[in-house]
Amino acid sequence: MTGRFSGRNAIVTGSTQGLGRALLERMADEGLSGAVVTGRHAERGAEVVASLTERGCDAIFVAADLSDAASVEGIIRAAQERFGVVHHLANCAALTERGTILDTSTDFFDKMMAVNTRAPFQLIQGVAHMARAAKVPASVVNIGSVVAWGGPPNLLAYSTAKGALMSMTKNAAFALMFDQIRVVAVNPGWMDTPGEDVIQRTFHDGGDTWLAEAEARMPFGRLVKTDEIVNTIAFVLSDEAGMMTGTVIDFDQTVRGAGNVPLPTERLEG
Repeated sequence: MTGRFSGRNAIVTGSTQGLGRALLERMADEGLSGAVVTGRHAERGAEVVASLTERGCDAIFVAADLSDAASVEGIIRAAQERFGVVHHLANCAALTERGTILDTSTDFFDKMMAVNTRAPFQLIQGVAHMARAAKVPASVVNIGSVVAWGGPPNLLAYSTAKGALMSMTKNAAFALMFDQIRVVAVNPGWMDTPGEDVIQRTFHDGGDTWLAEAEARMPFGRLVKTDEIVNTIAFVLSDEAGMMTGTVIDFDQTVRGAGNVPLPTERLEG
């Protein structure tokens, strides 16, 4: 099969469901040669591997806990042993639990930074070493969030981790430019995903109608959809993006810097 990703190999974290799975399936449909599926659930991982295999992509599942540095190293090791080199990396996995400046524990903060910032760092480093050794170009997309620019009070640790990821994107892009290893961040806004459904029901008392109610308030009449983000990520990872690197793409229904200055609506309790 020929396509934008023919003869290429990819690692996509958080690819046992949602955005990560949809991205790998899109890349496989466009000729991806090899794929490393990662996540915590072996059964889901096996389903994705089967789906990719049907599409003609050689896929393996690597169970990984991104909060554990040794587990992340296992992803790189498995990719190198199976494929030799990785051309594309998408850091889609993220820990999204809530906490303000008053109630966030140090343990939770450390775990948030480990999953959302340190794991992407390790994976970028590993892919960069492989691509440099093979003397081939590579591309990386870090999935951030618009809350990387500050965020609401209940996303203190998440916003901090995504802000750090955004800065790391620019630093790594600058450092790896002469190796033609491109690094870009995509910051989605509020997305309609299975994970978001869990979050709304767990942390915000969301019921069966939360999505319809939320979408009714949005300028475009919907939350950001998975396919929209997949379109953007696939473009950025592909050669069609040219020399785009160090770029931060806000994909949201807000315009940063425009409109009224946000003011707190209530005093934090705790």
